Amino acid sequence: MMDPSEILKRLPHAFPFQMIDRIVEIEPGKRAIALKQVSDDEPFFQGHFPKDPIMPWVFIIEALAQTGGVAFYSPSEKEGEIPLLARIDEFRVIDKIIPGDQMVLHAEVLQTFSNLSKVKVLAKVEEKIVAEGIFVLAKGSFNPPSPLIGEGKPAPR
Repeated sequence: MMDPSEILKRLPHAFPFQMIDRIVEIEPGKRAIALKQVSDDEPFFQGHFPKDPIMPWVFIIEALAQTGGVAFYSPSEKEGEIPLLARIDEFRVIDKIIPGDQMVLHAEVLQTFSNLSKVKVLAKVEEKIVAEGIFVLAKGSFNPPSPLIGEGKPAPR
């Protein structure tokens, strides 16, 4: 089992966008299973929807993409190369995810070609599939954009 610090080494996300709490199974380059405990103090629940909170589907996609990235990762990666979401195919949300749910996130690498991988993903809550789809992930370098100064001009380097 991987701890969150190991996940952070593999993916560049931090709170509040680290959508994986724990990896429970991994076969690098083949598959991964992760957990996300959905708590009622998640920042997005403040506005989506306060009286009847539902996890926005974009965050479900993000959690699945991060799990897919962990599955796609292999120990022989070049330093600084990370998996990035390149395309979403056939994605559907089947049921809502609410505070208190624990998402079990599954990712299985179906095919890898060069720096791309097709990954089947699904999210379950209490053994029921709540979202599923196919993602294409690409390995690339993470270069954060330059901060802007003043009138939209890039900061000097």
